[in-house]
Amino acid sequence: MGIGIAAMNSSASAQSDRIVNFYGWANYISPDVLAEFKRETGISVRYDTFDTNDILEAKLLLGKSGYDVVVPTAYFVQRLIRAGVLRRLDKSRLPNLVHLWPDIASRLAAYDPGNAFAVNYMWGTTGIGYDATQAEKILGAGKSISSWKTVFQPQELAKFKNCGVEMVDSVDDILTAALNYLGLEPNSIKLADLERAAGVVRAIRPSVRRFNSSEYVNTLAAGEVCLVVGWSGDIKQAQMAAADARSRVDIRYVIPDDRAQIWLDNLAIAKDAPHVDEAYALIDFLQRPEIAAKNTNLTRNANGNLASQKFIDPAIIGDPTIYPPPQVMKNLYTVNAREPAVQRSLLRTWQRLKLGQ
Repeated sequence: MGIGIAAMNSSASAQSDRIVNFYGWANYISPDVLAEFKRETGISVRYDTFDTNDILEAKLLLGKSGYDVVVPTAYFVQRLIRAGVLRRLDKSRLPNLVHLWPDIASRLAAYDPGNAFAVNYMWGTTGIGYDATQAEKILGAGKSISSWKTVFQPQELAKFKNCGVEMVDSVDDILTAALNYLGLEPNSIKLADLERAAGVVRAIRPSVRRFNSSEYVNTLAAGEVCLVVGWSGDIKQAQMAAADARSRVDIRYVIPDDRAQIWLDNLAIAKDAPHVDEAYALIDFLQRPEIAAKNTNLTRNANGNLASQKFIDPAIIGDPTIYPPPQVMKNLYTVNAREPAVQRSLLRTWQRLKLGQ
């Protein structure tokens, strides 16, 4: 009898102690969603954040990270698959995949054939966020920003130096945008092309106050900077925060007319995940249409769940800077995975550029 009671208590404790370790970007999931998942499944979520895909990659390559569900961007999914650190998905355990948006799934399949290792979570663009009030003071009444020329022409960006310029700390976003601005292939790895793009970034470096991937949302919303190059969802969150605070900061986001990057952030399971059952439960839960909509409504990022769109705030689903129209979508470029040696070289170049070298 005593052994039986101890076993039952142990079983109950194990059930109540179920956990899934989730490693993703900051401000990327609704706390209400995590609470609802815990109420329904009894599984607690420990959510840790990273600032760059390189940090995520380093942890997974080292092994025994302790993380179960991770959120790599598509070109890193490709690299992580090659490295053998992601678990092939058993789709029979993910019935909510029926709600996926075929267009987004097919874009992800370019990196992950057959969507065998990853499921899209959020997607968006890399563009320009700015304070419209400050921009009019600088550019003139009725003027707005619509092109990468404002960012990559030194004399143009210098106009915004005094009110503050920040950019995401990501070579894969900034250097590829510079390549695109020059009319070159954004994924070029030709030395001459990369040197030209690096020269463009080097020339504007004196006007950039800081490169960071997590704090620019707050500094833009607070009016501490007036122009950023960043991710659409982040800038839309800053816009919402400024509006909620009833501040004088009038934040706008633009997908530059001269093309921009579409990025895809995805849910995957680490190969050595310690809580595989819980990982599947979380991914499937996040693919419920009404749950995917809740996360989009909070983060202001588009998601890859087509059925969720009827639950999304009409102001969000109708915003062409979040859900771009087809003619814009077809003009967006993606970033390819690079060979590790090439990526390491680019990262060294990026570190030097940030230092103004």
